[in-house]
Amino acid sequence: MEYLSPLWLTLKVAALATLLALIFGVAAARALGRRGGVVRDAAESLLTLPLVLPPTVLGYYLLVVLGRNGAIGGWLHDAFGISLIFTWQGATIAAAVAAFPLILRAARAAFREVDPQLERAARTLGLNATAVFFRVSLPLAWRGICAGALLAFARAMGEFGATLMVAGSLPGRTQTLSIAIYNAVMAGDDATAQALVLVALVVAVVALVLAAQILQRNHRGDDDAA
Repeated sequence: MEYLSPLWLTLKVAALATLLALIFGVAAARALGRRGGVVRDAAESLLTLPLVLPPTVLGYYLLVVLGRNGAIGGWLHDAFGISLIFTWQGATIAAAVAAFPLILRAARAAFREVDPQLERAARTLGLNATAVFFRVSLPLAWRGICAGALLAFARAMGEFGATLMVAGSLPGRTQTLSIAIYNAVMAGDDATAQALVLVALVVAVVALVLAAQILQRNHRGDDDAA
């Protein structure tokens, strides 16, 4: 069936993009810390810009950075012969950048809910900062982070503008579900477009329901602990 190829590609891109966003989002949330401040608020605002920028603007900046004349793209091409433009790896990076703010905000909120007294108690028992993070903070904040990851996955699946500019629309190679829907509509193929829209809708709804369930259980666990 025509929609299987873009579906599997989209699932692969979205899953890898979510993993990348999860790693960097949690790290950034931890680096920003629990408390606010002018500098930290400014840094968080800068990091969440992909959430509010037009997708075409985001795609343009990614082209500038990842292209052969860009800082990262040029280095990858000269050092390793790797080109990210018009590849599914480029689509993954574009989707990860678009999804990153959702995990960052979810992780910061989750870490703020962690009781600081538990972290201080762990430090008094001789744990260093890294051990406290992995053995206390992260296990207590994982539900909120997982909810953010599911929302990021749904966002990565629906990414269109930046992905189209960075990866293009090569059938079987870079044509994700959202791009396939656009192409089907432009071609007047309503049957294919409707089937693709239905698939995208089902996956997005499942991700949102799972995120809501995780958050609900998290709040319920907090209420029981109180």
